[in-house]
Amino acid sequence: MKLSRDTLLPRLAAHVLEHGLGGASLRPLAKAAGTSDRMLIYHFGNKETLITELLGHIAAIYSGALDAALGGERAKTRQECAERILAVGSQPAMQAFLVLWWDIVAGAARGVPGYRAAARQMMTQQLEWLERQMPEDDPDPAGGARFLMTAIEGTLMLSAVGHEDTAREGLLAGGLLPS
Repeated sequence: MKLSRDTLLPRLAAHVLEHGLGGASLRPLAKAAGTSDRMLIYHFGNKETLITELLGHIAAIYSGALDAALGGERAKTRQECAERILAVGSQPAMQAFLVLWWDIVAGAARGVPGYRAAARQMMTQQLEWLERQMPEDDPDPAGGARFLMTAIEGTLMLSAVGHEDTAREGLLAGGLLPS
């Protein structure tokens, strides 16, 4: 098989989803992809571009998994949209994506080269995806997507640190869960 960005990204994504970024050293990534660190640089130009493209690829996989899990039918309300996404996000198959996302957020906060750009690109993709999930009659799909993204991210973070009750109470107070 001839190596290219298109053949390397799925291999790299599988490795990162299973093992995390671990500092995103080129040698382990290259080994996982069945090539050398020099060939990764050849195909991607530099480590920062590799990380950005890899994480963008993973974001697309995540969006595809959400699409498959949610089906083609749009939610009728913002509440239903949030409930559906949170239900999918809590499934065991999605946990690797969430763990990786928190690694990316932490790296971006620490100023690790490439992480902030990658996180920004991933969040932009996810917001665009979420906007398409908003109810057809939503008066402000872009604003609604941003509102739900904030609530969903906060809920997932609070749940990850053992504050599911805090998240649930916040969603109830914000009208995103039925009382």
